[in-house]
Amino acid sequence: MNSPVFSAMGGQNGGNMFQQFQRFMQEMKGKNPNEEINKLLQSGKVSQQQLNAAQQQAQQMQGMFKGFFK
Repeated sequence: MNSPVFSAMGGQNGGNMFQQFQRFMQEMKGKNPNEEINKLLQSGKVSQQQLNAAQQQAQQMQGMFKGFFK
């Protein structure tokens, strides 16, 4: 399941998740993530509710990966 924020930033369904992440990182290089999120909110491409859900998913994933990276 793709995050609405990821989709609004150009993420695609299918394909290799690692390749998508690499492409996302390349596109975001040199950009302020908070400014990009604010642009998405202001343009209406992402609602505050969608952003909140994506942030909650990210926090859950962060907890899952915490044990892998000590």
